This record gives sequence, structure tokens and C-alpha cells, in this order.
Amino acid sequence: MKFKINELEIDINSKPYLIAEISANHNGSISNAIKLINMAKQNGANAVKLQTYTPDMMTIKENKIKFKIRKGLWKNYNLWDLYNLGQTPLSWHKRLFNHAKSKGIKIFSTPFSEDAIKILEKINCPAYKIASPEINHIPLIEKIAKTNKPVIISTGIAKLNDIELAISYFDRKNVTLLKCTSAYPAPYDEINLRAMPTLGDIFGVEFGISDHTIGSAVPIAAVAMGASIIEKHFILDPVGGGVDADFSMSSVEFKDMVTSIRLVERALGKKDFSLTEASKKARLRSRSIYFCESVSAGDTLTRNNMRVVRGGAGVHSKYFNQLLGCKVKSDTKMGDPLILSNVFDVPDFCK
Repeated sequence: MKFKINELEIDINSKPYLIAEISANHNGSISNAIKLINMAKQNGANAVKLQTYTPDMMTIKENKIKFKIRKGLWKNYNLWDLYNLGQTPLSWHKRLFNHAKSKGIKIFSTPFSEDAIKILEKINCPAYKIASPEINHIPLIEKIAKTNKPVIISTGIAKLNDIELAISYFDRKNVTLLKCTSAYPAPYDEINLRAMPTLGDIFGVEFGISDHTIGSAVPIAAVAMGASIIEKHFILDPVGGGVDADFSMSSVEFKDMVTSIRLVERALGKKDFSLTEASKKARLRSRSIYFCESVSAGDTLTRNNMRVVRGGAGVHSKYFNQLLGCKVKSDTKMGDPLILSNVFDVPDFCK
């Protein structure tokens, strides 16, 4: 199975695809957004991702209690005001897409309305992300499906029937499901990483993680568990603040995460138990039977003149007891490997 963004195919047995989520971390500055794209490229991301919306695409400008956040990172924010603060202006999108292309890094977006998709289609957005809270936004999902482009679906608030319904609009070979915990920052004991490959098993699709924890432990573990996509928020400087700063990585942290993930990727290897070249060489130093003193032709093999030692040129140590009492055909020096062709009366089961 493969996931494709433009010309790049991501196979479950190849490198995990690393997405740097810009979100609101430009803090209202297009120059910051451009710097974030540059940093993502420099620090090893495969792609950057935007979020495409206006506050009116997200909610109603209303102060009733249902439209206010009562707990967590954005406590006491009115929804419209929060989204107004966090939006990436639509007028920036074409310039940011062109800049990313000039830097040789992929760029795509999460749309939050059908109008957002129209805007992204005009600038040739190569793939789409469906955010966790949008998994029950069926008109949006239908519109994305009509583009016939790859789709990444976060599952933070989803039940299995929500995922089944959302996926039903797509060709599954174009779908990747991301395990996600919709908490900001997300506590480690709510991540449930073991459920991530289960998504792939149940729905027959690629899987990965959209991570909101602090640090890189969860993304690195996800790669070890087979994730083909890792999405992580990052920021120029968390100290400078911002809507998503509390759960976003600095550029240094992101670079360190990429380095660790690429090392894990190399270490994962293949699903077989064949010896590596280094192991084959080490096997030459494994235990086998050697003469520990010089013997003459006709002498009997005893526990005093042969031993199981490191140096793999002798006969296998499993024959040690069976060879006791056998005679040697020719003179042999201490340190020579014991080979069956130099022993009289070798038992049949040793041959």
C-alpha cells in the first residue's frame, strides 16, 4: 500500500513522511510563515501543512456559552475570536504555496469549509487533511472526495462508525488515518499508541499519528510501531508565545526529532532473521571445539586436550560429549581447530 503526494510515494516499508504543521504559529505574520517553511525544509520535514479557514467558516460570531471554551489551553476564549486570532489569511495561501515549491518542500492544507477547498483547488493543493473535529462534516468530506486527491484523516474525536462513514467516500488506497488525541498539550496516558496500528488493521489503510504531546518520544515510538506519517506542530520560538505555542516544537527540537526518527527507521530493518554482514563476521568468532594441548596420532580425545572456545573454525560444540574417547588420526598442535576428518571412529550421528 502506498500514499502519494505529488510525485512522492510513501510505502509502509519506506521512510515515514514527516509533516511540519504551521497552524497558527506564524502569529499573524506572513514573514514568520515563510521562515517556518524555510525551517521545515532545513530541518528535514517532507512537507509543511497549513490550515485554511476564516472564523466565519468555522463558527458563528456569538457570545453564548456554547460558543465559549471553558477549560484547557484556550479557556475563556470565544470560538470566533480564537479562530480569528489563529487563521492563516486566505490572501497568503498562493504566495506560501509558491514559496514552498521554490524551496523544494511539499505543501498542502486542512480546509474547514467547502469554500476553502475551492480556494485550495485554484492553487493546486496536492492533498488534503481532515481535522479531527471535521470528521462528522460530511459536506466537507464529500467535496474533498470529489477532488480524487490523497487524504489524511485525523481521528481525535472519532468513534469507529465515524471513521467508517468518512472513509466510505474515498478510495482506501488514497487514505491515511492518523491516531490523534484532541487535547492541547496531550497527556501521555491518553495517547494510546497501541490503537494506531489497529486503525490500519481494521480499515485496511496506511496509519500514522498527529501528535500534540510535549517532546518527541511519541512520534519516535510511533515510527517504531509502523507509522507511515508523522505530523507535529512547530514554531520559530515557543518563548515568543502564540495560539499553539504550548504544544509546538522549536526548530531545534524538530531537527532532533527528525534525526532520531531517521535512526529508528534505519534500525527497524526487515521482517526476517537473516544475519547481517556484521553478524556473519562475528559468527566466525563463535564457540567451537579446539585442541587445548598438543596431541599425537592415536591419542584419545579427553576433557583435558579439547575445549569449547571462541574461534569458529572447529566442529560444533554439540558433538563434544560424543567425541570423548575417540582417537586422533595425526599429530595436532594446541590451538588447532578440531575437525571430524582428523578423528578415528567418529560416531555416525556426528557426521
